[in-house]
Amino acid sequence: MDIIKSAKNLGTQIEEGLERGIEKAGEVLDNVASHLPFSNLAKKENGDFHIEVDMPGIKKEDIKVDIENNILSISGTRKTKHEVKEEDYYLCESAFGRIERKFTLPEGIDPEKISATLENGQLIIDLQKEEKLKPRSIEIK
Repeated sequence: MDIIKSAKNLGTQIEEGLERGIEKAGEVLDNVASHLPFSNLAKKENGDFHIEVDMPGIKKEDIKVDIENNILSISGTRKTKHEVKEEDYYLCESAFGRIERKFTLPEGIDPEKISATLENGQLIIDLQKEEKLKPRSIEIK
């Protein structure tokens, strides 16, 4: 009888451990895409900036771009596909969840002339300097 009781206790402990492990795995998967997306930042000769941020699988309505105190914040959420059941996958390496990136911009960016477009999974942001701050050539007379 002691062996049967010990086996039942061991089985209960294993089940509880598995349940805790599944809960922890769920927490990890909820935050799996909480990372910095790859980005390219270019400064043009006229002082304007061009930023490209990789946002694969994220819909335009799930992306937010803000600027405050010369900090450009870009965030998005890649959602899981509900039409596919988990049992269909043997391996799933796609990341789902929230991603975010922030850039500190120099003084003089014209907030009225910021544009953002989404093309082929890449968010393209163009920022223009205020006209009075752009470099210009002076004609010699």
